[in-house]
Amino acid sequence: MIAAESYKCEVITIQSETIQPAAAQPKISLQLKANLENVTELTPDGEDFRWYLKFRCTNCGEESDKWIYLSQDVTVPMKGSRGQANLVTKCKMCSRDSSLDILPDTISKYTIEDSNKFKSIVTFDCRGISIIDFSPRNGFKCIGIETNTKFEDINLEEKEWVDYDEKQNQPVGIYDVQHQFVTTK
Repeated sequence: MIAAESYKCEVITIQSETIQPAAAQPKISLQLKANLENVTELTPDGEDFRWYLKFRCTNCGEESDKWIYLSQDVTVPMKGSRGQANLVTKCKMCSRDSSLDILPDTISKYTIEDSNKFKSIVTFDCRGISIIDFSPRNGFKCIGIETNTKFEDINLEEKEWVDYDEKQNQPVGIYDVQHQFVTTK
């Protein structure tokens, strides 16, 4: 006679995640807001303007602790590609390669009409990184609102700038500089 043994079985359900195809990498626009006094057409001066940024790796979340600058006039080859970018970096935590490009056609002037409103002044094509901070420094320019007096090498590191337009006999300034980032298509 064969003895029947009873076995207890547990059913384990394994849920699988649906893997979505990689989404298009985001383009991130830097928006500026400032109070302009007697000046207009605030813009970065030339292709050698240095954009000081901090980043976050989109793979592991590691954030840069130092300011990294890039400019439109410098491109570097991307590893494993024939392409180039304005910035190519490797995450120190997960070793993922990332790149960032300045989209030159998106660089725009911040005018007196934009005063005290956020406006996109540049867009970056980000691959593997997202931008988390911006430090405005030297290299901006603007003009007097009535006289077209040129003001160059404006430093916005203190979030404001003041000068005097001798042709207009009035003070000029840029105050309360703020920024934000928005994701665009």
